[in-house]
Amino acid sequence: MTDNDNVMVHRLTADGKEIILVGTAHVSRDSVHLVEEVIRAETPDTVCVELCASRHHALRQKDRWRDMDIIKVIKEKKAFLLLSNLLLASFQKRIAKKIDVAPGAEMLKAIEIAEAVGAQLWLADREIRTTLSRAWHAMGMWSRAKLVFQLLASMGQADDITEAEIERMKQQDVLEALLAEVGQSMPMLKTILIDERDRFLAAKIRQAPGTKIVAVVGAGHVPGIKQCWNDAIDLTALEQLPPPGKMSAFLKWALPGSIVALFIAGFFYGGQGAGTDMVVLWSVCTGALAGLGAALALAHPATVLSSVIVAPFTTLHPMIAAGWISGMVEAFSRKPKVRDLESLPDDILSFKGFWRNKVTRILLVVAFTNIGASVGTLVAFPVIVKMLLG
Repeated sequence: MTDNDNVMVHRLTADGKEIILVGTAHVSRDSVHLVEEVIRAETPDTVCVELCASRHHALRQKDRWRDMDIIKVIKEKKAFLLLSNLLLASFQKRIAKKIDVAPGAEMLKAIEIAEAVGAQLWLADREIRTTLSRAWHAMGMWSRAKLVFQLLASMGQADDITEAEIERMKQQDVLEALLAEVGQSMPMLKTILIDERDRFLAAKIRQAPGTKIVAVVGAGHVPGIKQCWNDAIDLTALEQLPPPGKMSAFLKWALPGSIVALFIAGFFYGGQGAGTDMVVLWSVCTGALAGLGAALALAHPATVLSSVIVAPFTTLHPMIAAGWISGMVEAFSRKPKVRDLESLPDDILSFKGFWRNKVTRILLVVAFTNIGASVGTLVAFPVIVKMLLG
């Protein structure tokens, strides 16, 4: 097969090495066949795949969900992150099921054929936890909420996608396709999810051992890899989590501080009655909407009650979120069982499954409670200001 026979195959060189770059769709039978054909024809010294160690382990170890500690996820403030990851996995799985091909099949095929031809396997992608954590650091609460709702909406869209459209997705990374709307308002998100990984993949592929290398990557990364192929790339910088900005830290404390200042001003200028009215209004708005969020996630009654009670306080403290507390209460009230963990890969394929499975329901409780408390804050704040001025 020559390069002209398939536009998804590209040849590059670096330090005396010949690199055959293969662009694929992450859910595509044609991509699986292309990967096998190229590796068998080229018989390379090394096969690079767009996987990190944890994703490689996840593809090879199907029962990894049994090891999940949902309590630890909530304590480490990673519930939103895990929920987004599961929603993305759901989108890919639903497409894969529709056309009868497993997600990541082209990567598994690359690994299989690499072993068959005696080539060394080289994991070239950045650790997925690092990529998502860097993206998470760049997003605010509303952007995170928008991301979750967009991914939830994508579950319905997956049923309408044809195999021909999947092939057209070769021109776009799956993450980029799903997050395009968020990316328009947050260019930093695309930079982290796509552009940074282009650079990371290019550097890691260049480091691969051997003189002839086949690199299998999502087709959306091919243009970026080729563009930065000869650049000097600092991998250490791409693997670090950025510290929170000074402005972000200031704003995190500024809103709660201003609300407390309004309460004090209310008591000082309007008397005990006016100050009390402001506090009550704040408590009702934040508590009721946080409780409504928990209820929409079909939380346990004790969880809904806890959301109503804690939201007025947690919205005044930037280091604590109502959803984290309600998530813990939900986890203890309806503790996930082994069967919930075992059925997680199937349950994430449907809306009903997301709400039925105790693991994903806990994540939804955390997300919806936090969103409700945030909406309550935005509703109550201008009303309190108006009360003070009046």
